[in-house]
Amino acid sequence: MRKRTYGEAIDESLRFLPSLDRSTLEYLWKQYKHWTLTDWLSHCHDEMISQDEEWFRMAITALQSHYPVQYILGFESFYGYDFQVTEDTLIPRPETELLVEQILNSYSTDSKLNILDIGTGTGAIAITLKKERPQWDITATDISNKALEVAKKNAKQLNADVKFKQGDLFEAIAGKKFDVIVSNPPYIAEEERCEMDESVKRFEPSQALFAPHHGLAIYERLAKEASDYLNDDGSIYLEIGYRQGKMVSQFFKEAFPTRSVEVLPDYSGHDRMVIVR
Repeated sequence: MRKRTYGEAIDESLRFLPSLDRSTLEYLWKQYKHWTLTDWLSHCHDEMISQDEEWFRMAITALQSHYPVQYILGFESFYGYDFQVTEDTLIPRPETELLVEQILNSYSTDSKLNILDIGTGTGAIAITLKKERPQWDITATDISNKALEVAKKNAKQLNADVKFKQGDLFEAIAGKKFDVIVSNPPYIAEEERCEMDESVKRFEPSQALFAPHHGLAIYERLAKEASDYLNDDGSIYLEIGYRQGKMVSQFFKEAFPTRSVEVLPDYSGHDRMVIVR
């Protein structure tokens, strides 16, 4: 009996499960098989091998329960690099690439900086900065040991020499100062839970998503504590929620009254970063 093709597998899944999206299923195949769009067009009429048939059934079952595509694949791309992701880490988002770009574009390519990434998760920010600027000295911290295990694996896989330390905010780097402090901390308010995708609410780690005081608690702590760990001419780069620009910038204007505090937008024009220079 002829086995179904990769394209037929998608067609059949969409007939029985119309809530699924064709582009998502094609993306799954391309990522799983490491195919380009041209490869997909060349192979979509090929009969599936048994191993792929089994994997696709598993993937469809997972998608039905809103399991994130990235967790099914086990990785997500960020700034051109593939990062392992698990349920112990947030999935890197394109918006966070803007934070990396801001740092890279703010310093010359031959600069030598000492950088701290707080709440590193998969290590996406710290590792990407190290890959793009190998001469920079980069330390990354996280309160979650399980997240750090994933970050260390990513650093090894990508051959990035990043120092990883476990602790809450600055807890693990007492006595040290840095030229740049960067963080994409938990910033979602508990009352915003109802607005979130099911896949995020059900499967991504709550500890890395939600923060008290309407999502502002970590920024308040960072503003109060950062001066003890920042060099005199150092800078701070933060990702924020799109409603938080005014409040977060105010925290840092009060903590750093002689500094410039900017709120910058993401690709959609929403407030997404606060930068203290």
